[in-house]
Amino acid sequence: MLDVLGLEPDDEHVYRGLLGRPNSTATLLSDLLGVSGADVDKALSRLVGWGLVIRSADELFTAAPPAMALGSLISQRRDGLRMAEHALVTLAEEHRAAMTGSSINDLFEVVTGVDAIRHRFLQVQQAARTQVRSFITAPFVALPPDENTAEPMALDRGVLFRAVLDRAVLAEPGIVRDAIDSLRNGVQLRVADDLPMKLVLADADLGLVPLAVTPAGEPGAVLLHRSGLLAALDALFETVWRTAHPLELSGTGDESEALAEVGPQGPTELDRRILALLLTGLTDLTTATQLGLSPRTLHRRLRHLMDMAGVRTRMQLGAYAVRNGWAEPL
Repeated sequence: MLDVLGLEPDDEHVYRGLLGRPNSTATLLSDLLGVSGADVDKALSRLVGWGLVIRSADELFTAAPPAMALGSLISQRRDGLRMAEHALVTLAEEHRAAMTGSSINDLFEVVTGVDAIRHRFLQVQQAARTQVRSFITAPFVALPPDENTAEPMALDRGVLFRAVLDRAVLAEPGIVRDAIDSLRNGVQLRVADDLPMKLVLADADLGLVPLAVTPAGEPGAVLLHRSGLLAALDALFETVWRTAHPLELSGTGDESEALAEVGPQGPTELDRRILALLLTGLTDLTTATQLGLSPRTLHRRLRHLMDMAGVRTRMQLGAYAVRNGWAEPL
């Protein structure tokens, strides 16, 4: 386990050997663990340097509490990661500024081959800071949805995922199960009758559009940086998203849960109760608690209502709800 912090396998083996055996000699540890004396000496030297082992003047060794020794190191690593994230944001802004003055060839990158497209697909999602939007169509050439390892990692970072599925995709094996899992994790899904292309967008900065196969039979794609074409794809996604039908979970439990397609008819009874409570001034958390919802489900319902109303802010949604009688009286 400690190899993630930079320790060698022998270090952890020797440390565990010292547990419950204070004031042990290197020779004793070598005999107990079946490790050569030279390797034990090297491991002890590293452990002492890490503060995980205390060495006495008589060359006796005792395991130190790991929380004290490694707690500060882990804190330093966290601080380092935060600094790296800030540096990444700064570098990304500098890159975007530099790209503004670049030649048109620098705004596009042609990617060929399944492995290269899969790599770029994951990279685009990893680069997202606020949201990832995608059109999902069949067939899946580079990466099936259930193998998208970048999605759960981005969700953990707080990235919003919105995806529109081509209706034909729902007939693909395993897609319904994967869609249910995605909805549980907070992904917003909608379905459209006929999507024009595959597409994945990271914020307003990157886009990946798969193309037809090359003459050699290899699939191809184009990676787009911020440009007029990327802005057009951004607008295309939002237009399709507004007209697509939301997919939601129905059923009472894990085994019985299924997908339900919600038409554009208007707010549900639950939606009306949410709006009524929020309009009285209750917080999101209090509203969710009173209705037995998770905060994530509440936010997903509000996002759906904003899309139905064609508004962009909570204040606009409240005004629309009052004008159109969406809020159920309490």
